[in-house]
Amino acid sequence: MITSTFPTLEDIQEAGVRIRHMIHNTPILTCSAIDSLAGCEIFFKCENFQKVGAFKARGAANAVLKLSEKDRKKGVATHSSGNHAAALARAATQAGIPAYIVMPSSAPQIKKKAVQSYGGQITLCEPTLASREATLAQVVNKTGATFIPPFDDIHVIEGQATCALEMWEEHIPFDAIIAPVGGGGLLGGTALTTHYISPNTKVIGAEPEGADDAYRSFQAKKRIPLSTPNSIADGLLTSLGELNFEIIQEFVSDILTVSDREIIEAMRLIYERMKIIVEPSCAVPLAALLKNKEQFHGKKIGIILSGGNVDLSKLPF
Repeated sequence: MITSTFPTLEDIQEAGVRIRHMIHNTPILTCSAIDSLAGCEIFFKCENFQKVGAFKARGAANAVLKLSEKDRKKGVATHSSGNHAAALARAATQAGIPAYIVMPSSAPQIKKKAVQSYGGQITLCEPTLASREATLAQVVNKTGATFIPPFDDIHVIEGQATCALEMWEEHIPFDAIIAPVGGGGLLGGTALTTHYISPNTKVIGAEPEGADDAYRSFQAKKRIPLSTPNSIADGLLTSLGELNFEIIQEFVSDILTVSDREIIEAMRLIYERMKIIVEPSCAVPLAALLKNKEQFHGKKIGIILSGGNVDLSKLPF
């Protein structure tokens, strides 16, 4: 039974049309060398080629475009360590409205520069969730801007769900689709779209061991927030959202975890074999597949490469 608050397939399809002029329909790439190593056929959905270099462009664009004219005038605000911040700044600038972005001081410099280049007005805060939320509240009170959450928002999830919609439009009979999970917007959206179009296809989350709240929440059947996340996958250091957890509990088959060493190995493999730039968070699904080869042997697997915003002067290999 689908909760009435979840986007329908029609909602997701409408979002795809709504945001079409603001995003790329990203390519699906294959790599025979990685297939041989993995023992299955892998189809990589390259959101590292997306606007702002990450899938976050989808949800941010959808949320901005669904605002009323009155709300648009006051602008939008959010807190984010990077990709959602850049995505919201870009979507707001394209819509001709201000974007107020609260970022932790620990966010990678490349992500701070990206937000500024897209026209976002940055306020720095301490690198804790409490500080992010308190600083955001001050910004919203001052500006009257609408808060667009990074992931725990129906319009954002609806936008992220268009990534899997494009995958299914390629008519590949996926046995499973693996997506990284931090806040859960991409995994939740992927699970919804896949449930509607191909309910027998498994949707699997992949998560760093050092930030494994989605895995622990999934096993316990109750949301367990992160306390002290620690992983090279800086895009996945966020607690799972409430709405996303509801969707994941209902429509996700499993969540797999990987070590930072396994993430780095998978990241390097993508660089060496596919010749494309990915950030550590982006390599987590491939790392999970390689760690659990027997589960995927001989199958057709979709992997969402979530983003490519990495500081090239600080590659971990």
